[in-house]
Amino acid sequence: MIVTTTPTVEGHLIAEYKGIVTGEAILGANIFRDVFAGITDIIGGRSGAYEKSLAEARETALTELEERAAERGATAVVGVDIDYEVINNMLMVSASGTAVVLG
Repeated sequence: MIVTTTPTVEGHLIAEYKGIVTGEAILGANIFRDVFAGITDIIGGRSGAYEKSLAEARETALTELEERAAERGATAVVGVDIDYEVINNMLMVSASGTAVVLG
């Protein structure tokens, strides 16, 4: 399945719109990871633990988005937007887009 942030897929016509689809992932914050990340940030390094968590959450949200699009019979998702938010010490990643059938 093609998943893109653009409103169209180059070289393909959109034959049918199947509606808006979303995918979400919520990860709990780990206190030890938080402490280590704070120390890493203080000394100017990168926080590998946070980067890994963000990547996993993003992949989970996008996989869920694709699954929901496939359930509607879509062959692509266009106009994808990925948002990150922290809610009550939980990291939420959401992805949304428009499921379409390419012609």
